[in-house]
Amino acid sequence: MKVDGGVGGDLSLVPDVARQAEADGYDGVWCAETNQDPFLTLLLTAEHTERIEIGTGIAVAFARNPMTLAQSAHDLQRYSGGRLLLGLGSQIRPHITRRFSMEWSRPAARMREMILALRAIWATWNDGAELAFKGEFYTHTLMTPFFTPPPSEQGPPLVYLAAVGPKMTAVAGEVADGLLAHGFTTPEYLRDVTLPALDMGATAGGRSRSDVSISLPAFVVTGETDEDTAKAATAVKGQIAFYGSTPAYKGVLEHHGWGDLHDELNTLSKKKEWKAMGELVDDDVLEAFAVVAAPDAVAAGLRDRFGGTVDRLSFYAPYKVPDGLWGQVAAELRDA
Repeated sequence: MKVDGGVGGDLSLVPDVARQAEADGYDGVWCAETNQDPFLTLLLTAEHTERIEIGTGIAVAFARNPMTLAQSAHDLQRYSGGRLLLGLGSQIRPHITRRFSMEWSRPAARMREMILALRAIWATWNDGAELAFKGEFYTHTLMTPFFTPPPSEQGPPLVYLAAVGPKMTAVAGEVADGLLAHGFTTPEYLRDVTLPALDMGATAGGRSRSDVSISLPAFVVTGETDEDTAKAATAVKGQIAFYGSTPAYKGVLEHHGWGDLHDELNTLSKKKEWKAMGELVDDDVLEAFAVVAAPDAVAAGLRDRFGGTVDRLSFYAPYKVPDGLWGQVAAELRDA
């Protein structure tokens, strides 16, 4: 199992964070596209590291078209010496239509076509293939020498696809190199919904599940004191509540018989009652989504949940911990 860290925030601090992640032995780092451009962050990360893989976790696919996305990824793949993991996600309709002012329709089918278009564009740049991609959503049929970048000696980047529901998960199994499982998942949902959908997609693509790497950011609640652990639990409950309020993720709660919780959370979210949302997440729900353990037991808890299933693991912990704690957990996971 590979263990990944994160990078992001103030660009002036990224070089130090990236170097420290590499020194701590992480296999890779991911940068999310929330309030910053992940490609700029990862460019700095690549510049100041030599070994670790660098991943967009995620870049919003539908905020871009395949050509612009292919160009950003191709440049970063070449600059990093082949270390890029291009993690893509659809986001949800309101963000695509109201924040990015882009089209939203049939997200699973559109994402499948986008990944196929990316591969066609990269094949043109790297292998000299004619660009003749014609799909339902995207068409790319023009590429002249003036606009053709130098080929990537390491080939195209690996494409990871973020998915929660079975349709998008099946797309990952069919056409992606990896699945970015959502932190808002449980071992039961992973077993009963995600993996069967991944298998179905892989079969459709003439592949097996072993051809698709699974990456998961796992919720963790830990602390050196009871007070620290309680603060961590409150923070994670708030994040679970935020995701649980989203209609696109309702199926995860329904799988556990908690569909009514989604309805309550969604109602409160529309009123912007964020604190009250977190208070609706009880300890049973928390422990379904998160490893709750003392620092020296976190690695064992993660192995018990995800060992043998997940290929890459990172820590989803929206709270402050003592310096070195995650590095120690990562070392224990790698040494197991």
